[in-house]
Amino acid sequence: MALDEEAPETVCGCGCGGDMARHKAEMSEAGATPDSEGTEAYVDRAVDHAILQALFPRPLARRALLKAVGASTLLAALADAFPLAGSRALAQQAGALEKTKLNVGFVPITCTVPILLAQAMGEYQKEGLEVNLARTPGWAIVRDKLNSAEFDASHLVLGMPLTMTLGIGSQPIRTMVSTVQNVNGNAIVLHVKHKDKRDPKQWKGFKLGIPHEHSMHAMLLRYYLAEAGLDPDKDVELRVFPPPDSVANMAAGNLDGMLFAEPWGQRAVFEGIGFMHMLTKDIFPNHPCCTLSVTEKFVKENPNAYGAMFRAVVRATEFADKQANRAQVADLLAPANYLNQPKTVLEQVLLGRFADGLGGIVTVEDRIGFKALPYQSTAIWLLTQLRRWNFIPTDLNYAEVAKTVFLSSEAEKRMKDMGLSPPETTMLKHVILGKEFDPAQADTYLKSFAIKRA
Repeated sequence: MALDEEAPETVCGCGCGGDMARHKAEMSEAGATPDSEGTEAYVDRAVDHAILQALFPRPLARRALLKAVGASTLLAALADAFPLAGSRALAQQAGALEKTKLNVGFVPITCTVPILLAQAMGEYQKEGLEVNLARTPGWAIVRDKLNSAEFDASHLVLGMPLTMTLGIGSQPIRTMVSTVQNVNGNAIVLHVKHKDKRDPKQWKGFKLGIPHEHSMHAMLLRYYLAEAGLDPDKDVELRVFPPPDSVANMAAGNLDGMLFAEPWGQRAVFEGIGFMHMLTKDIFPNHPCCTLSVTEKFVKENPNAYGAMFRAVVRATEFADKQANRAQVADLLAPANYLNQPKTVLEQVLLGRFADGLGGIVTVEDRIGFKALPYQSTAIWLLTQLRRWNFIPTDLNYAEVAKTVFLSSEAEKRMKDMGLSPPETTMLKHVILGKEFDPAQADTYLKSFAIKRA
């Protein structure tokens, strides 16, 4: 059958077998072409349409809905429950970077190893990026600079992307977890004057340091205290300090103990000020601690630059996780422009053979690990604890918040595209101090605690 050169295009090119005229009618508000609005925006439109078609497969119903509310209104509503920005970014083909110079914030702790290592090993440069690593003393400054777009991306404690998205402690801004930086890697450290107080029941009246009220550190310390029968809001005083100030405050007598990310716990031992009471891996095995996070605006406007940064950091994460590479990692990151720590301190943390401050040498190879994939189940657990202590509202769908903030499916796809084999699920059951947490039963879990504010 001869082709009619003047016949209109009737079959769409997206692979669904639909009618092009109907596609254009349905997306009239978003019916631009690559020539008229640029390739990235055009791909975004195609992704939006594919999502609408998947959610509303019946053409008549879909067209009626679009006619009634309009494509823009409908997509805005869907964006509250569906990570459109991440999906659009994944749809972009590899191409020119929207920006090559990125400002990435970090607080100098070992949780930030992958972000720093990507610089030290030239991984950003391989992706065509020039990254300025901006050392920042504490988390409030990091939050504000990410919100104001002074930082394109930043190292954040695990709870911050969740509470920033919810508008807890600041104006709400949708903040997304690109990758997790580390698992484990923290310790409860007590001042050496308390060597005779190994039972937490003896800690009433203690002043205990944490890096941020919403951090995994704070939630694990609260959990540990409550399991020992102490109310963390009444029986002890929790004091927030920037991590670099933690050891000095313990030395000055302002803290009886602390739970900060390494290397500050080990540094307290190194300085003869503290001793190891408990590694957090013994509270919540393989818990995540910190993240590389971005705003939705950054992902939307810079999908290729975002993808390049993701690949660089994930390659560094994979390298750091191998025990055989840990001595090299310590050597690379000890200098002042990175972690600014004695190499001995970093080696003790990274290699897992360390002084405990009590005269002993302990070997725990999994003291810290580096795993990039964000697990939504860990986000749900953290949300239950934030609710337990009344930091977040009651009317939250934990799973939806976790899905919105933790870009797990996008990270999984990107890792597979890199030839990696990420875990098949990011929804796991976890055991915290012997008690099982099922993310599908979050409300029941929350109600089971005797000591709580909720």
